[in-house]
Amino acid sequence: MISHLPSGSPDDVPSELWEGEEEALVAAAAAGRRAAAWIRSLPGAPTPCPVDAWLAGELPEVIETATASLTPEECDRMDSYGLMSDGTGGLDEVTRSALAAVPCAVQDAPWLTPDQQIRLMAVASLVTGAARLLAQDPGTAIEHGELDRMWALLDHAVA
Repeated sequence: MISHLPSGSPDDVPSELWEGEEEALVAAAAAGRRAAAWIRSLPGAPTPCPVDAWLAGELPEVIETATASLTPEECDRMDSYGLMSDGTGGLDEVTRSALAAVPCAVQDAPWLTPDQQIRLMAVASLVTGAARLLAQDPGTAIEHGELDRMWALLDHAVA
């Protein structure tokens, strides 16, 4: 199913809930809390270092904030000049930047096993992908269970 892109700014377009939207967004926030709890449970560095502090503190907060901030209202749209404007799915630039830093950060976390490192990258990728999916096609993401599949993968990554 292809949904038609709204035009104008998000403030100009009336927002109607997609069927199952509230439940999907509650599930997103819950999945983020589970992922954040897993990240907090990872072993710390043998000696304190900036990456350890970031992984133990900021990253779990970023994951929780990101999954609680997802919204289909910030989807791709046509601007007033007819040009395509990319939506964010609810993630601000700071959050997207923090998620994009995960592959670099795990390189500086040799105390984590390769399995833990790849799972961290999977979590960041899935959260980023969920926002992009919401931005590109909120109807499919919500009404056809695409987000539910993302959270099932996230749960597998943190199990």
